[in-house]
Amino acid sequence: MPLIALTGGIASGKSTIARRLGEHGAVIVDADALVREVQRPGSPVLQAIAAEFGDGMLRPDGTLDRAALGAHVFGRPARVARLNALVHPAVGALSRRRFAAAFAHDPGAVVVYDVPLLAEARAGDHWDLVVVAHAPAAVREKRLVDLRGMTPDDARARIAAQAGDEERLALADVVIDTTGAIDETIAQTDALWERLSRSDVGDPT
Repeated sequence: MPLIALTGGIASGKSTIARRLGEHGAVIVDADALVREVQRPGSPVLQAIAAEFGDGMLRPDGTLDRAALGAHVFGRPARVARLNALVHPAVGALSRRRFAAAFAHDPGAVVVYDVPLLAEARAGDHWDLVVVAHAPAAVREKRLVDLRGMTPDDARARIAAQAGDEERLALADVVIDTTGAIDETIAQTDALWERLSRSDVGDPT
């Protein structure tokens, strides 16, 4: 019953790896989806965000205005820290409930936590395996410009706002090099799944 953390910087190909592991049968718990869940209208987290940063962070229908919140905190470390202090504990608690539910349903499940901010928020948690999707920052910058339409300055700013490559790689048990074609990333992911299928990763004995 291995619990695996899958992380990587923006535009690292992490989602491709998660999707492929899911196709093989892994239970994928998506941290970004959990963030949206704990910030749903009426939730204590959303109420705390509005109290901390102002009602301007909410749309007229009571949902979170993610663009407004992002613009309010991006590039301002103190505001980011205050936001994280509101959001991360709730996401952590919800994620642990999802892990427990997955293992209760299938004690032999492979559970993968797809978590962009592992180095920033969850590095000290217990994981049976940490998998890092890795492509150099210059490659990821080009992807953000070519595939997502960002300006080079915006792309560099988004990358700089996350943990550095060295910090993520220092946590890795497995590194999947996503610099090349998607087929190469898929092949490495398939090899990882084969390892998971035949190994005792996560077995305390």
